[in-house]
Amino acid sequence: MLILGINAYHADSAACILRDGRLLAAVEEERFRRVKHWAGFPRDAIAYCLKEANVDLSDIDYVAVNRNNRANFARKVAYVLATRPSFKLVVDRLRNRAKWASVGEQLERLFPAQHFKGQVRQVEHHFAHLASAFYASPFTQAVVVSVDGFGDFASAAWGLGQDRSLTLDGRVLFPHSLGIFYQALTQYLGFPSYGDEYKVMGLAAYGKPGPLLDQVSRLVKLEPDGRFTLDLQFFRHHREDIGYEWEGGSPDCQPLFSSEFEHVLGPRRAPNDLLTSQHQDLAFATQAVFEDALFHLLNALQHRYGCDAIALAGGCAYNSVANGKIEDRTAFKRCYLQSAAGDAGGAIGAAYAVWHARGHMRAPSLAHAYWGPQFSDAEIEQLLAERRSELESSHCIVSRHQDQDALVQSAANAIANGLVVGWFQGRAEWGPRALGNRSILADPRRSDMRDILNRKIKRRESFRPFAPSILRHAVADWFERDGDVPFMLQVFPIRRERRGQIPAVTHVDGTGRLQTVDQESNPRFYALIDAFHRLTGVPMVLNTSFNENEPIVCRPEEALECFLRTSMDLLFLGDVMISRAPENATSCETPSANRPAHSD
Repeated sequence: MLILGINAYHADSAACILRDGRLLAAVEEERFRRVKHWAGFPRDAIAYCLKEANVDLSDIDYVAVNRNNRANFARKVAYVLATRPSFKLVVDRLRNRAKWASVGEQLERLFPAQHFKGQVRQVEHHFAHLASAFYASPFTQAVVVSVDGFGDFASAAWGLGQDRSLTLDGRVLFPHSLGIFYQALTQYLGFPSYGDEYKVMGLAAYGKPGPLLDQVSRLVKLEPDGRFTLDLQFFRHHREDIGYEWEGGSPDCQPLFSSEFEHVLGPRRAPNDLLTSQHQDLAFATQAVFEDALFHLLNALQHRYGCDAIALAGGCAYNSVANGKIEDRTAFKRCYLQSAAGDAGGAIGAAYAVWHARGHMRAPSLAHAYWGPQFSDAEIEQLLAERRSELESSHCIVSRHQDQDALVQSAANAIANGLVVGWFQGRAEWGPRALGNRSILADPRRSDMRDILNRKIKRRESFRPFAPSILRHAVADWFERDGDVPFMLQVFPIRRERRGQIPAVTHVDGTGRLQTVDQESNPRFYALIDAFHRLTGVPMVLNTSFNENEPIVCRPEEALECFLRTSMDLLFLGDVMISRAPENATSCETPSANRPAHSD
């Protein structure tokens, strides 16, 4: 049985394909369209998934979409009758329903020669999230929770997964939403772009408790059963049509907070205004209130189900700071988050839901994230031949490694000598994190490496941390908590005695958003970190996404273009190494043990 799963007509449009319950491919549309969080119909992602499976639409049995127009319908009608929202809001929602109803027609229009004969199955948004978390997990039993902005009139849902079965036992319904709460504060703090919540999460580490914490706490009320409600006087989404549009695929959401919000907290910060201590404290308060509400819900569910394993999904599951505290602030002892926990992951959740609705056996858990496009040595060689004159005019040197040991040793030596390395290998990652196949790598020991990366390539806010990719067996020796974090979705405290050794990946509060790397999941990346460990005694490298204010690179030509237009020192494209001639290199001095730690 072939099932095509899609997330469409929303940010992070994506597609995946299952054959007899096993994932063959999964990718976000943004990787092809080169627009962050691309919204719309995932045409190119679907085409890739079909190609990877060596099939076309005529072979597909089911198309599973992570939205069900009929879900919570009675509650929607009751809400409209009770609150009488704006006419435009109702009309826009009806238009959105029509889009989802026409998925089959859209497939026929975009792929006219492939004659789609299968069936379209709509899966409730949050049930798709729950399915993406549980069926991808290694657990035979787990509490499963989804928390996000909104989908199918709900902002959160939960249930219990047991072997092949999954229940949806409760919901938080519109208009109450932790995702809306966090997004509204993000907008107020002057980060207006879709998906900017991670900036507030990073900024929060610089803040401290104070009067703002009490003020922000007013926005969210914790209910006795674990649920939460918003103080709606501070928000607009429930009574006005909040414009959510995309132009050229780029999603845009108008402000969610009301004038009462600014009356209590003062005028919003403009995007180019300086960040003050008050903004830092407000970010701290936002994160603290979010965590209180999340853990209030999780503790109630743990008490209800009595299970020590939890699987999380939904956009709020990208809050890696909160995820890293689950074992400290709840009774859960085991946690799983799949690599695309947000709306993109609804594609695999919808596909899994359709598969398991027919009583089929569970497929193996998703232990890695490498489900995107890959490129052959021949394709890389063709690219280099086509760009030969440009490479020569840029004074680049192309060399080839036939032996993996020599390749990873060259990369490890370069990183240890302070160079910034582009690392393009194998299949692209599924989800928002670069996990060793589309990565920029650097030395975590350098106190100035964050500034170097921002100057050479990233050009991002100084308060945003970079992440460590660490050998799995070394986690307990460097972090205060041990565990598998293969998808870089949890933040752990770094051991105090280790923080001075790895300042480039130690955040101002002494934490790091780690990725654990094992030999089975990614042998080449593991070998590189192991080689760096043997050189330096440090079993990790700094790992950031291979991009420059764009989606993570997908194809070799995008990696090469990023290398050429930035000051990256080396690029590894498969077995090929591209370096700059010495007189054009921008390498840095080797690290010194006496260099002072970076100050944020």
